[in-house]
Amino acid sequence: MSVFTEDKIDCHCHVFDPLRFPYRDDTTYRPAQQEVGTPAQLIHAMNAYGVRHALLVGPTSGYRTDNRCLLDTLQRYDGRFRGIAVVDNDIGRDALRALREHGVTGVAFNPAMEGIELVLGAADLFAALADLGMVAQVQVAGDQMSALGPWLARQPATLVVDHCGRPDSPDGVGQAGFQALLRLADSGRTAVKLSGWQKYARRPHPYEDAWPYADALLRAFGPEHCLWGSDWPFLRAPERLDYGPLLTLFEQLVPDAAARRQIQWDTPRRLFGFAGQPVGADTAHCESVAS
Repeated sequence: MSVFTEDKIDCHCHVFDPLRFPYRDDTTYRPAQQEVGTPAQLIHAMNAYGVRHALLVGPTSGYRTDNRCLLDTLQRYDGRFRGIAVVDNDIGRDALRALREHGVTGVAFNPAMEGIELVLGAADLFAALADLGMVAQVQVAGDQMSALGPWLARQPATLVVDHCGRPDSPDGVGQAGFQALLRLADSGRTAVKLSGWQKYARRPHPYEDAWPYADALLRAFGPEHCLWGSDWPFLRAPERLDYGPLLTLFEQLVPDAAARRQIQWDTPRRLFGFAGQPVGADTAHCESVAS
């Protein structure tokens, strides 16, 4: 078997359908043209590459706390997806519980774009997520984890860190923010996504300057606490990206098939509650739901 025929769950992708769900008027970025990725288009890509399930992350761009497109996709393709929503810090537990009942398994925080203060003011939300069995997903960049790491380690919610922590690539694995991320492995309650290479690598595909960070994360967290994501449909990418080369890159970074299965199948099923779907299962019916 190869990475193309193995069971896979894509743990970081987005859907944008501005014709059916217009962007917020106050959005700072409006995905357009090739960045628009409708649920049907995502399903086609998943089926082409043998991706059984995907974790849909509510984007800061376009929608932010408007989760209608996300929730509609979860409903129309029942069982194929789980969701990570973006919410206000003061959301009530009943509203969180309603999101969970519709397939939302956690909440996204994006200090990389919105600053760390928004996260530091979310202690009550982190507690509510822990009580409801939902995850807190955090995207940091540069040195932000130096300030956030100790605070996050004290929170009760299971933590998922996006895109390898988006380190400053030239500064090496010894930089303070990345070391703070590695220390979160000690809690046993943190998982990290091996994804988003283009967001912090300075070199083009296959992003060799990002490999030391992936290796360090794999050693610290182990496959049981690592995830893989494509970041489809590749917003603000500095160069053209495609699904297939990202999968072959992951196979190169993780050559052991058992470790790949843990990262791309077993760990996301445990963290996000995917029911699982065996190889060879008929996925065509998922497209007919939306037709």
